[in-house]
Amino acid sequence: MFVRGIRGAITVDKDERALVLAATGELLAHMQKENSFETEDVASALFTVTSDIRSVFPAEAARLMGWDKVPLLCFQEIEVPEALPLCIRVLVMINTNKSQQEIRHIYLKEAQRLRQDLSLD
Repeated sequence: MFVRGIRGAITVDKDERALVLAATGELLAHMQKENSFETEDVASALFTVTSDIRSVFPAEAARLMGWDKVPLLCFQEIEVPEALPLCIRVLVMINTNKSQQEIRHIYLKEAQRLRQDLSLD
């Protein structure tokens, strides 16, 4: 068994608690579905948000999904001129037998621009 990282990102229209939680939950659910893992498989998750998101920690969405024993941390993304605003990013580390090539990274909404090579259509 290996520890593999799954990257994902999503944007919100504005910084509101309900929107951030819903978007984060959508992203995590999509990551979980596309990579066929259970909560028990998750080793940890690291979240970053752009500086214009301050209403809630995105990790709270994971807790609401039942990831209550998973180690979670939130960080602020570095500020780069002309970077994509209102963006939530995550790196989920899972225990799996999948190869690196089998991992499906998920980029939703405007975040698809970040990694067009990895975005699912």
